Amino acid sequence: MIERKRFDIAIVGGGIVGLATAYRLLQKRPDLRLVILEKEAEVATHQSGHNSGVLHAGLYYVPGSLKARLCREGKQMVQEFADAHGIRYELCGKVVVALDESELERLENIRVRAEANGVEGLRAISGEELREIEPHCLGVRALHSPRTGIINFREVALAIADDVRAMGGEIRTSSPVTDIEERDEELILTIRSADGVERVVRADHVITCAGVYSDRVAAMTGDAADERIVPFRGDYYTLTEDARYLCRSLIYPVPDPSFPFLGVHLTKRIDGEVWAGPNAVLAFSREGYGRGDINPKDLFGALTYRGFQRLATKFLGTGLAEMWRDWYKPAFLAALQKMTPDLRGDQLIWGPSGVRAQSLKRDGKMVDDFSLAQSGRLMHVRNAPSPAATASLAIGNHLSGLAIEQFEL
Repeated sequence: MIERKRFDIAIVGGGIVGLATAYRLLQKRPDLRLVILEKEAEVATHQSGHNSGVLHAGLYYVPGSLKARLCREGKQMVQEFADAHGIRYELCGKVVVALDESELERLENIRVRAEANGVEGLRAISGEELREIEPHCLGVRALHSPRTGIINFREVALAIADDVRAMGGEIRTSSPVTDIEERDEELILTIRSADGVERVVRADHVITCAGVYSDRVAAMTGDAADERIVPFRGDYYTLTEDARYLCRSLIYPVPDPSFPFLGVHLTKRIDGEVWAGPNAVLAFSREGYGRGDINPKDLFGALTYRGFQRLATKFLGTGLAEMWRDWYKPAFLAALQKMTPDLRGDQLIWGPSGVRAQSLKRDGKMVDDFSLAQSGRLMHVRNAPSPAATASLAIGNHLSGLAIEQFEL
């Protein structure tokens, strides 16, 4: 069934980035005929609803990168949006802890990078000052970022969705896009519902914000590029209520330079919980939130991808250690006790998991920055892992500006 209605813009993906892009477009061009196509029955159910809820201040990102700029801008935008919509958040602060002298040079490198990124209020503190902020945390030195915060990003995403609808945009859930074809100066998007019925949506332009499926959706348009999404699962434990006093804010280790993730940490949540984690292991399904979730197509695609094979070879030892820590709780606990030695094993309860959609090139290098591409009537968000939720409204502002200029809207 082909609709007679033709949209100016169709956005594929109803996560927080797709929603924010629609929101910014309608703010700038209120007369746009716009539709968001989301495959799930609700919006923001994957990365947007499976993250730790940290409002990142921008400590780690390469100065001048999109991540650095849009994280800083986006954090302020999210706070302003939350204030206007009555969404609770807290600037609880964050410490990055050097456990011993061997980590001081790496800590100093983070400080230099963070200051270049304009992180507000950042200061280097001694071990004694650290214990004034986090009495149960041990370290010889730390960085304190007092403006790092926490929020419920799914709550933010749902509020953005409400605003998109109020501004005249359509949001169609249970609408998985299975094909995108350019025909007669318009784009034809095929949607196949669960009962096998096909519908066709017509649009002048398409922006894809498909998260963990971003590479596959881009490939539908013939724009596969030299990168592919490889999903990494991050598992968390939660602290029992009697152990929450051990963490007042966010406690992070100095990242291991031999591994492209931040390491297990303690995260205070806006609902009062404290999460411990995550580790980082290959997810056997792009929607694999549990250890037993396996999608043969996803797993085969990852294992046979040359880029993943090169990455796995390079980080074999560290990767095996991550897998061991994933399955062996005492190893997970030992990593946490390096920073918070008072934490006991019986105070850790198996908790939630998230899947990071990480774009990987064939040479085995992870795409470090946000990756955006535009060609003709199409624009793709290829890579938008953390801090994409923090940066979402800034990403949306950036994409909407590009779309208005490039698509001559």
